[in-house]
Amino acid sequence: MSDKMSGMKLRYDGPADGWKQGLPLGNGRLGAVAHGGHERETWCVTEITYWSGQSEPSPTPSRGRADLDAMRERFFAGDYAGGEEMASRLLQAEKGNFGTNLPLCDVRLSFGAGADAAGGAAGAGGSQTDAVGGTAGGDAAAAQGAGFARELCLEEALYRAGGEAGGIRRELLASHPDGVLAARLWRDEAGGVSFALRLEGRTDRFAVASPAAGALAFESRATETMHSDGACGVRARGAVRVVATGGAVAADGDAIVVRGADEAHVYFAVETDYRQDGDGWARAAEDRAARAAAKGYAAIRAAHIADYRALYARVAADFGDSGASALPLDARMKRLREGGDDPQLFALFFQYGRYLTIAGSRADSALPMHLQGIWNDGEANRMAWSCDYHLDVNTEMNYYPTEAVNLAESHLPLLRYVERLAEAGRETARAYYGCEGWTAHVFSNAWGFTAPGWHYSWGLNVTGGLWIANQLREHYAYGLDERFLRETAYPVLREAARFFLDYMTVHPDCGWLVTGPSNSPENSFYAAGDESRAYALSMGPTMDQSLVRDLFAFCLEAGERLGADEALRERLRAAADLLPPLAIGANGRLREWLADYGEAQPDHRHLSHLYGLYPGAQITPSGTPELSEAARRTLVARMRGEGLEDVEFTLALFAANFARLHDGDRAYDQLGYLIGELCFDNLLTYSKAGIAGAETNIFVADGNFGGTSAIAEMLLQSHAGELRLLPALPARWGTGRVTGLRARGNAEVDLAWRDGELVEATVRACSPLRTTVRLGGTAIPLALEAGGSLRLDRASFAAGEPA
Repeated sequence: MSDKMSGMKLRYDGPADGWKQGLPLGNGRLGAVAHGGHERETWCVTEITYWSGQSEPSPTPSRGRADLDAMRERFFAGDYAGGEEMASRLLQAEKGNFGTNLPLCDVRLSFGAGADAAGGAAGAGGSQTDAVGGTAGGDAAAAQGAGFARELCLEEALYRAGGEAGGIRRELLASHPDGVLAARLWRDEAGGVSFALRLEGRTDRFAVASPAAGALAFESRATETMHSDGACGVRARGAVRVVATGGAVAADGDAIVVRGADEAHVYFAVETDYRQDGDGWARAAEDRAARAAAKGYAAIRAAHIADYRALYARVAADFGDSGASALPLDARMKRLREGGDDPQLFALFFQYGRYLTIAGSRADSALPMHLQGIWNDGEANRMAWSCDYHLDVNTEMNYYPTEAVNLAESHLPLLRYVERLAEAGRETARAYYGCEGWTAHVFSNAWGFTAPGWHYSWGLNVTGGLWIANQLREHYAYGLDERFLRETAYPVLREAARFFLDYMTVHPDCGWLVTGPSNSPENSFYAAGDESRAYALSMGPTMDQSLVRDLFAFCLEAGERLGADEALRERLRAAADLLPPLAIGANGRLREWLADYGEAQPDHRHLSHLYGLYPGAQITPSGTPELSEAARRTLVARMRGEGLEDVEFTLALFAANFARLHDGDRAYDQLGYLIGELCFDNLLTYSKAGIAGAETNIFVADGNFGGTSAIAEMLLQSHAGELRLLPALPARWGTGRVTGLRARGNAEVDLAWRDGELVEATVRACSPLRTTVRLGGTAIPLALEAGGSLRLDRASFAAGEPA
């Protein structure tokens, strides 16, 4: 392994006391967070389809169009209180058995003395709380020992832990080809491997048995009472196999005990009945574990690395090493918080986001990543939060980087999910609004929930489904797959356009075509200068209008390209001319609502009205300078003020928006704060306690993915009809290189820079490419045939056209 490869590690000197220091693995369906020390190790296991709840209707008393029209009259007349009262009666769904993705179980490994007490609590490794962030007594004691180290190698997707001298060493992986967690345990001396393994369920309905020496089998059901009735949920069956070289393997109650082995291998498999026909699923895990045991760890490991690197190795990143890379990661993060220089930590964070994308979302994943990716510390399940699909930025942000960082296959589970959401949303459009087409709102789940949320203030986000469906448009823009356009993207978005054509109405005062009543996620405003009461609902919030404008433009272009729906295109052209333009408020900032309302929460965590800047392209510094300045003022006004809710996704959005404004140093500052202040020691991002009701600092994956996307935007932008090189390079990344980034138009780009200046760029066209390449203030035309490439340097732009 090269030095550069070996540098892409999350490395620590010392044990992990709990989940928030543990290291994540995944194969797109099965996830694990591994933590522990000399005496014990825990793998907190999750499975993406292990959901409580069930599919059920969401009835509404709304009479559809008649009630919608009556409600709108209230808002048009300025009676916001009366309009919101109607919305609370007519446009709020019941939560019902909405459900949540639950942790499955903990695999508990006890070494040394703990191996002889496998049947008791000590051998089990402690209580369930140890797995979600508490300090296990054994691990705290182990921290006093010397020489324990652990790491997550991003280049090979391998977790390793153990002592430098003596002690049992461990290696763990999550294999996509073989569908299992697989581990190797060994020691320097022969016969030195002794441990006990047992399973601890994370839901009430969990039963484990030992059908044979070296084997465990379990059955469980995903039930809980916070988000469902405690009786409904997915069923799961799983299996563990332990194979040892030398020594003895025995059953001890519901545990496997290994004594005096030279080496041991562990294989874990699970299957659920989610969307399964028949009962074949019930035998699948046992069969998978048996095949893995027969294949052997070495072969599984080799297949895993080859499969993983086929995706990961497409992109390499080097932002320059200040010498800090030699330090353990927790020390590097502390150094960054104190103002130290560590450009390669940002490259590590970038590649970690790509790693998490591969680990959390594969082409064949049954569901996309939720609020916590595919991992879960259990915190979101026990309070009003849920490990679900938030459609007002969080789920979208999980997938913002996929195309740009050359992981288009990882996008596919979300795109399939959106297709199913569109089907489910037809009944919601009809029942709630009396409209054709489809819609979805703020939340969804494994069962395709599309109704409004259970409080209008945040739940009546009528463009939530459209926001997530825009990922179809992005997938096409990058890959130019005509079949995908014809069979998936256009049909789904065409039906969304039909809904908005049917649903929107002309504002009687200004004549614009507007949505509503709807919220600007999840913000509130003061109307007509009256600060005695804040309101959430209005007609035509900026977010809605930005999304609808992009929707109509896409359907017009795609319909023309496909020669389809001429009559619909005529309606879309007429409607597009009536959409309200983006506007600037009296304070010089971009308006969040159609009217120039006062901001009830000027430091609110959501930046949804800036969609036109990022991830959209309606606002650009060169094309709309006044709107760009208004967007900049909006960002500056909200940045870490006294009351700012500085949550993980907000900092990622700050960074990405500043990148779009070509302000690399400000983007860097936001990323530095995200990494240094809003990441656990394992580099997973979190939302602070108190934000949106969070009871503790809680892992939310979107900060990792949003930060990764922001870094990609700092290096390469391909929106607004041009390809811009190093548009927001910060001063602290003075010299570096990145290879394999993707651009819209089905191209790949490599970049190298020194002292903040471009050294060279290579553009490779995977389809015929006609575009403009821009570096700073100059631009040159570029024309390549499919398979062609062109190398550019600063001299290439010397004769270019000034901006």
